[in-house]
Order: sequence, then C-alpha cells, then structure tokens
Amino acid sequence: MFLCYMLVKGAGAEARKARQGDMLMMLDWNEYHKELGSRIGELARLSPDTVRGYQTLSAANSKTGKLDEKTRQLISLAVAVTTRCDGCITVHSDAALKAGATKEEISEALGVAVAMNAGAALVYSSRVMDAVAAKTAQQAHG
Repeated sequence: MFLCYMLVKGAGAEARKARQGDMLMMLDWNEYHKELGSRIGELARLSPDTVRGYQTLSAANSKTGKLDEKTRQLISLAVAVTTRCDGCITVHSDAALKAGATKEEISEALGVAVAMNAGAALVYSSRVMDAVAAKTAQQAHG
C-alpha cells in the first residue's frame, strides 16, 4: 500500500485531463504509465531489494500455468480497484488488453470488485453492530 501511495504521489497524481478522440479522460493514463516507470526506476536505484522483492512476488504467480495471462490480468484489475491503486490500474489495463481481454470482460471483472467491496462493507457493518452491542452491554453493566 505504501509503495502504491509513493508511486501515485511521486508521479503527479493530480487529475490531469487528457483528450482521447472526443472523450475527456480523467487522467492522462499513458503519460502517467510512463511517469510511473520513471519513478519506479528511481525507487529501484534507491532501494533495489524492495523492487527486486516485488518483481519476485509478481513473477511467482505466473509460474504454475494454472491461470492464463488474461485471467491473471482481470483478477489484477479487480484487486487494483479494491486497493485503489492507480499505478496498478494503468499497468494492468495495458497488460489485460495485450493479453486479449475485451472491454466487456474487463467490465465484468470490475463488477466482481464492486460486489466484493459492497460485500466487505456489509460484513464490516455487521462487525460495527457487534461492537456497538458489546459496548452497550458493557455500559449497562459498568
């Protein structure tokens, strides 16, 4: 999470607008992707073991061959949404498209992320109610 924060802050995460045909983009994702690579390179020079460790973890999941590259990238995009990582979004959007993912498949994967976030909020809402019940009981007896 800290790495994602550093990459976003360092790469100028302010909402720069870009035009793509007739559409106004929220961010110039292509420029951001390039800037991100530069910032990661800078981090690699300052802390090579950190970046090397990340690369080892990242490569490890592709060695089993149980999931194809497109599936891994669709999962990565859903996780990028749940962790709110713009750097992950730009890198894995590119990789998903290169792996043959369609906009429809990406959209469906993002639907899973939305459902998971809503589900997590629902589960944690029940935890809040449980904590409230415990605190209320404690106050009644204390």
